[in-house]
Amino acid sequence: MTTQTPSLELVTVEQKEERLVQILRELESVVIGFSGGVDSAYLAYMANRVLGRRALCVTAISPSYPEFQKHETACFAAQFGLNHLEIQSEELDDPAYRANGPNRCYFCKSELFSKLETLAAAGNYHAVLDGTNHDDLGDYRPGRTAAQEHQVRSPLLEVRMTKLDIRELSRKAGLPTWDKPALPCLSSRFPYGTSISAEKLSIVDKGEAVLREFGFRVFRVRYHEELVRLEFSQEELPKALNPTMAGILAARFKALGFKYVTIDLEGYRSGSLNEALPIHR
Repeated sequence: MTTQTPSLELVTVEQKEERLVQILRELESVVIGFSGGVDSAYLAYMANRVLGRRALCVTAISPSYPEFQKHETACFAAQFGLNHLEIQSEELDDPAYRANGPNRCYFCKSELFSKLETLAAAGNYHAVLDGTNHDDLGDYRPGRTAAQEHQVRSPLLEVRMTKLDIRELSRKAGLPTWDKPALPCLSSRFPYGTSISAEKLSIVDKGEAVLREFGFRVFRVRYHEELVRLEFSQEELPKALNPTMAGILAARFKALGFKYVTIDLEGYRSGSLNEALPIHR
C-alpha cells in the first residue's frame, strides 16, 4: 500500500519541526546565513539545539544591513549561545549590484553564498543553509537562483514551513524574534534602476531609525532621490498622518537631505517596489 505525502494543510507544525530536526541531524554540520530575521533566527536556534557547535551561524555585515539589526542579532546569538561569526560582505563592489536592476538580489546572494561556501570548506561543514520558507515561493526572489547555483539547502522550505508556522514555533520556543516585522536589506528601499551607494544606504538607515524613535514598528523608507516616500502599516498610518507627527517627520527627513517628504496613502506593502515589474501587471 502506497503512503501519500500529506497535503500542506494536513501536516501539523510539530510534524514539520520534527522533520526539520531529522534533516539537521542527517546533515551533521552546517553553515547558516543568519540575518537575525524571523526565519533565519528560528533556523539558527534549531540548528544550535540539534548540532551545537557544528552549526556555524554567519551574519554578513555591509552598508545594506541595518545598524540596529547588527546589535539585535548579536544579542540573540549571545542569549542562545550560538556559534556566531560576523563577516564583511562586499556586494557594493559589484557594479551590477549597484546598478540595482530587478535581479539585484541575485548578485547579493551570490556574494554571500560564495563566502559561506568558503567557510564551510575551511571548517569541513557539510552544507550551507538559508532561511527561505514556503511562503517565499509566492514572490519574485532572484536570490533563489543564486542559492540553487551554490547548492544551498533551504530546510524550512523543504519541510514546507510557512511564515505563520515559524512565528508560532518561535513563540513556543521563547524566541524574541517571533513577532518581529519582516526586514529585508536596505537596498530594497530603492526603486529598480536607482543606483545604490553606501551614502544613500546610510541615509535610509538613519531615516528608519527616526521612525523607530517615534515608536513605529511596521514601515519602510522608500528612497526616490530628492523625495522620500514613507510607508506605514494600516494600524500605524493614522499616527503618521497626525498633523503634528507629519510635521515632525517632514523636518527630520529634510534634515537628512530630502527635499520632499511624502506618506504613502496605501500604506506598507511587502515588496511594493516589485509592483512596477512586468510580472505584477
